[in-house]
Amino acid sequence: MSDNQHQTTSEVLKVIIYSSDRLVREQIRLALGRKIASDLPEVEVTEFATAPAMIKALDHEHFDVAVFDGEARPGGMGLSHQIKDEIPDSPPVVLLIARAADAWMATWSRAEGVSPYPIDPIRLPDDVAQVVRDARSGKTNPLSSSVVIPGSGSRHRVHD
Repeated sequence: MSDNQHQTTSEVLKVIIYSSDRLVREQIRLALGRKIASDLPEVEVTEFATAPAMIKALDHEHFDVAVFDGEARPGGMGLSHQIKDEIPDSPPVVLLIARAADAWMATWSRAEGVSPYPIDPIRLPDDVAQVVRDARSGKTNPLSSSVVIPGSGSRHRVHD
């Protein structure tokens, strides 16, 4: 990441929200609020209902983190996998997953974190903040089924 990008991220935390469902996007935005943690800057949200629009934005703009709806159509898991392949310096991704059984797909997607769906207004900001902190400290490893990443493994595990 260039020095210019670090300057931008210290002034505002640029967050992508992707879901094909307007109500889910609204719930995510409301849960994140203006600030997700006291040690991070204020949140600036950009919402996307379609994958092509989001990919176009990623091609032209830097974002600090993305929150993808794993239940979206087309799915946020496939989209996460796609941007990790196609977008240089893609933002870390937090996936919303509805079932613990979806965790293996989150691993395949190369997302950096997961958070349970329905949206928990306390947990989601914490999960996103941890992924941002990890990314800023150089711990941008995606989830793994065999390795527990500090701040994302047990903390992000979803129980039925």
